[in-house]
Amino acid sequence: MAQATQSPRELEASVLIKAASRLQVIRDNWEGKRTELDEALTFNRKLWTVLVASATDTENPLPQAIKNNIANLALFIFERTFTMMTEPAPEKLGALININREIAAGLRAQPQAARAS
Repeated sequence: MAQATQSPRELEASVLIKAASRLQVIRDNWEGKRTELDEALTFNRKLWTVLVASATDTENPLPQAIKNNIANLALFIFERTFTMMTEPAPEKLGALININREIAAGLRAQPQAARAS
């Protein structure tokens, strides 16, 4: 029910936080949760696949510079995910966790026009 009333931005932020939280739990308890790594990385990769496809769509009104930045972030996410799957190490999760949290924070921030009213 809560998701039905969330704005698209808030929903995206919530899913990014969920992905970051899953990765954080694994990083914090590496020995006990490492078996969950592939599933968490796959969830994060699928999330970023959807985000980058939506953000870079020709119909999306975002400025091209922002589209390019999102695409570059997604490339980094995909590269780091591959590295984590082939050479797993808890310290490598930090970048994925931080990017998800920062993007979520940006999505939850009120746009300039909304603050002015």
